[in-house]
Amino acid sequence: MTSQAKPIIRAFFDEPTNTVSYLVADPATRKAAIIDPVLDYDHRSGKASMKSAEAILAAAREAGYAIEWVLETHAHADHLSAAPYVKLKTGAKVGIGEHIRDVQKIFRPVFNATDVSGDGTEFDRLFKDGERFRIGEWDVEVMHVPGHTPADIAYRIADSVFVGDTLFMPDYGTARADFPGGDARSLYRSIQKLLALPPETRLFMCHDYKAPGRSDYAWESTVAEERANVHLKDGVSEDDFVAMREARDATLPAPLLLLPSIQVNIRAGHLPPPDANGVRYLRIPVKLVA
Repeated sequence: MTSQAKPIIRAFFDEPTNTVSYLVADPATRKAAIIDPVLDYDHRSGKASMKSAEAILAAAREAGYAIEWVLETHAHADHLSAAPYVKLKTGAKVGIGEHIRDVQKIFRPVFNATDVSGDGTEFDRLFKDGERFRIGEWDVEVMHVPGHTPADIAYRIADSVFVGDTLFMPDYGTARADFPGGDARSLYRSIQKLLALPPETRLFMCHDYKAPGRSDYAWESTVAEERANVHLKDGVSEDDFVAMREARDATLPAPLLLLPSIQVNIRAGHLPPPDANGVRYLRIPVKLVA
């Protein structure tokens, strides 16, 4: 534990994907981690850049931080990860939950991605539920919070928890659970695990979409505030939550970047291997429907 009461946390919001990435640092040692970095990818042109990742790295350089970790909360379905670029520039290790193996096995046949291991070796570290590691002198606890996907994890650092895609801001609700391997009942139980933390615990979201009536983006709440979440308040039972979540999910369109994101993110942010002509391609499975 450092002499500081809290780690330094800086958020970076990517409006095209409504994603929040975080730079988390120990002020005593200047060691730091980047959580859920975004690769800027234009689906219409196929062009990509590292603008968002560079903004985080520039902030780290200016503050004198040494990036030790790139931490993924899960294999995202709405943005491509910039983890390989951060690793290239800093030497950081890339970590994700151990159940990424399940996600790889689900999606490997979908994309005929024969290069994908299925054992998670594309990543440097696979975290187990309850495992601990360090960012500088700060102790980090891993919490397995499945439901959105089988592999979702949250990172608890002191009084702060980076919840990934489990919860949104209290006025917006909770994550969808209809992706392959997702499960609304598991999501409810994962959320209860988070809400059992002390009420003053700070929760940092991975996304925000501005709830109706709210003019600004927001991504930080507390356990106490989330206990009044619009999807959870008034003692909503597990069965009621599951019924609500499944009905709501049935109305939601697929994320714009679902297909490219999954292909890249199950490879720890790497593009598929090049074809014989030296070009890398993202696959779009097509299923004809009568």
